[in-house]
Amino acid sequence: MKEIKIKDRDSLTVASLLDVWEQSVRETHLFLSAEEIEEIKKYVPVALESVPSLIVEDDAAGTPIAFMGIDGTKLEMLFVSPKERGKGLGRKLLEFGISEYGIKELTVNEQNPQAKGFYEHMGFKAYKRSELDEQGKPYPILFMCRIEREAFGGK
Repeated sequence: MKEIKIKDRDSLTVASLLDVWEQSVRETHLFLSAEEIEEIKKYVPVALESVPSLIVEDDAAGTPIAFMGIDGTKLEMLFVSPKERGKGLGRKLLEFGISEYGIKELTVNEQNPQAKGFYEHMGFKAYKRSELDEQGKPYPILFMCRIEREAFGGK
């Protein structure tokens, strides 16, 4: 796992991460049409270039297979290549983000039940819902925050 500083995010890096993003979204965001994915894809490079902290996991050949973006204590994005799903990469990234960056909050598409379930399993709880996503589209978003298990008598 490595952090890629903003100054080191070249076009090749962004293109590799965009590929992971697209593969992941096509696999998990079944509520989006192909046209909608293509439209959203136009904005992803800007997000990848500007998110303050970008953490990437590469395979043995040095090709990105998963990444997350963090702004302050908010997880802005977390995507895992479909062929790498189920191997603990999402958990590894999120645990790293929690311990090293203090991630406490995130948003998730309500229509992506696997992601919602993953974040709940990782100790996040929905506290607010919006009927519209960040682009004003009719895709409900859940705002989640991390529950400190110790506060509830557990570990």
